[in-house]
Amino acid sequence: MNFQTFCKRSFFAGCILAATSALIVFGQTPKATPTVIMGEAAKPKAIAGNTNLYCAGYIQQSAMATGNRIIGGSSEAETYNFDEKDLLYINMGSDKGVNVGDTFAVVRPRGEVNSRWSNKTDLGFYVQELGMVEVVRVKADHSVVRVKVSCDSIHVGDIVQLTAKRVSPIANIGRQLDQFADPSGKARGRILMSRDGAEMLGRDFIAYVDLGTDDNTQVGDRLTVFRPLGKGNITQIPQKEAVSARDESFQSDVYRGGKFSNQAQRRDGDKAEGRVVTSFEAKQGRPELRKVVGEAVVLNVKERTATIVITKTAQEVHTGDWVEIQ
Repeated sequence: MNFQTFCKRSFFAGCILAATSALIVFGQTPKATPTVIMGEAAKPKAIAGNTNLYCAGYIQQSAMATGNRIIGGSSEAETYNFDEKDLLYINMGSDKGVNVGDTFAVVRPRGEVNSRWSNKTDLGFYVQELGMVEVVRVKADHSVVRVKVSCDSIHVGDIVQLTAKRVSPIANIGRQLDQFADPSGKARGRILMSRDGAEMLGRDFIAYVDLGTDDNTQVGDRLTVFRPLGKGNITQIPQKEAVSARDESFQSDVYRGGKFSNQAQRRDGDKAEGRVVTSFEAKQGRPELRKVVGEAVVLNVKERTATIVITKTAQEVHTGDWVEIQ
């Protein structure tokens, strides 16, 4: 191959390379399926850690066994409140089949629940969950336990219950909240109260609703939290308008600009010769409209109630809001 031929071939190859580069620049490359890496937010995740799993509490209707309880603490001479890693005594030993490594939930029954938000009667009584203890030493008629999970201060006299390991429901937290979701037609209820008495709830707050096993509610169910427009508001908005259709106070004494307020409703009739149409009248006959304010997931289900955790919010959620199973 002589030098002239080599140069021609090199020039031809260079033209091809340049043309290919131009195609790439102008988006003319051969079609290929891009590799899409899903973000972490799109993956289903556990929606509750140990704090919410073992500290959520519940409203129970059936009677509770109260015979097994905490009878003392290794530091009770110095304090009345016991927390994580403290050593306590329970009135259960080898005579009741207790073994080292057994775990017990610590609960405190607080009293009967009555709510203005529910039409159900006899909802049950509220049980506060204080944490979890693990047996480290077994005696004949008592055992030593160590506080493994602490939700709140534990007291002598609190009830202990054998509990299985709890597993958090899985949900796609990154999925966008649909603020205009259609009703599912499934069971509806109300938020009765929340843990620690909070009235304005945000993400990860624990609350209790009047949907239970009698409504076929199950752990892991997703709930839409909503507020029917025209109902369920914190304040009662008066139905009368702020001003009438015509009012002398909206014109000046000198220039007489006009009597019509931009805050007034329209008058009825095709020539505005009728009476003022109120907001109440304007809303008559409209379809069901609702304001979706959040989502929640069911953590625990009892006879007539369920414990939920708020997973998404469009604004603050408050007690009295409606919930619907998705």
